[in-house]
This record gives sequence, structure tokens and C-alpha cells, in this order.
Amino acid sequence: MPALELLGRVGFATLLGIVIGMERQRRSRLAGLQTMALVSMGSALFLILGAYAFEGSDPTRVAAQIVSGIGFLGAGVIMKQGLSVTGLNTAATLWATAAVGALAGAWLWREAVAAAAIIVAANGLLHSVGRRMDRVKSRTGREVSPADYALDVTCGAAAEAQARALILRTVARPGLTLKSMLSTVGAAPDEIRLRAELSADVRDDKALEEAVAGIGLQPEIRSARWSIHHEAAADWLGRDR
Repeated sequence: MPALELLGRVGFATLLGIVIGMERQRRSRLAGLQTMALVSMGSALFLILGAYAFEGSDPTRVAAQIVSGIGFLGAGVIMKQGLSVTGLNTAATLWATAAVGALAGAWLWREAVAAAAIIVAANGLLHSVGRRMDRVKSRTGREVSPADYALDVTCGAAAEAQARALILRTVARPGLTLKSMLSTVGAAPDEIRLRAELSADVRDDKALEEAVAGIGLQPEIRSARWSIHHEAAADWLGRDR
């Protein structure tokens, strides 16, 4: 295969991976821009290797091995926290992105573009549809919808490990999923600020208020607060403890 054609196929696969990864990066998922680009590029390279590097080789066997390899990568992004399992959609996106890369490597560019567009549309549109379908009716008949929470906890640098463990124990409950936990330096040099992003199947401010109050009573915790961003709201509402 000419070098220019090789670069074109690999570059095209990488570009489609970047397009898919941009949507995942915007949602702060575990596998974002770089991961999706590398998965698509690697799939294209492996398919080209199987098709052109060895005479008489069967490209379909290489494609089958790509699927197996992506399975191990996908397993690495699936996490279980309490009764909640996260990362399934990210793993599925990795798997689908590998297929896009394989299509680009085979230079089925129309099919590759169509597949990438469908993946981006599915992740973007079906996310909103799924959230609306998750709406449930409370016992009073009032509609209750899912909610995304942020939990901010400040502690001393020496107590960061204890604070992390405390947050994990607090959020390990049915219907509540830990999406991410970030650590930054606080206002003081010896101060650490932990931010945990949570997703609740049903909005329950009272339950989270009680949980944050329990965290704030611990001696190693200097402050604890929570905030919520509902689908219909544009601003963050905070509560301090």
C-alpha cells in the first residue's frame, strides 16, 4: 500500500475517533477524546496490517481479534460502586468506535462516516430521551425526575484518604451513582478540596442533606456542601454544612 494512502486511511480513522470522543469528553466520561481517537486509529492499523502485510491473510480474522481486544479495554472502564454499575455506555462506545476504525481502515468511508454520525447522535439524543423516560411518579402523584449532584468536602491534607473513604461510604446506596471524584488544593496550603459528582435516579434533596450533615460532623472534615443541577434549571443551588 502506498504511504500516502496509508496515512489517509489512518488519519481518516483518527478524525472519526476524535469526533466521537468530543461528545464523550464534553460529558466528562472516563474514555474521552484521546481514547476514542486511539481506539479508532488502532483498529484501522490492525485491519490494514492483516489485509496487506501478509500475503493470503484473512482480514476478517483480524477484525474478530479487534473485537476481542476491545472487550478487555471496555472491561477496564466498567466500575461497580455499591449497587450501581457505571461505564457500560462508555464501554459500548469504545466497541462501536473500534468498528468505525475498522471501516475506515478498509476504506469503506461512507459506512464509516454514517456509523460515526449514528454513534454521536445516539449518545447525545438518547441520553436526553433516557433521562426523560426515567421520570417516575411519587406516592403523591407528583412527577419526580433524575438529578445530578455535586458534593464538595474540605479537609486537611493528612485526612484526604479518610475523607475519600467517608464520601464513598456515604454515596454507596441504591439509586445513587458516583460519576467522578476530583481532588484540588484548597485556600490554605494544607487544605484539600474533594468534589464528587453524583447522579441520582430520583431527586431527593432531603436524603442528600442528611448525608452531607453526617459528613460535616466528622472531626477530620472542615466543611461539606452539596449542589444540584436539574435538567430544567440553569443555575446551581448550594447548601452548606
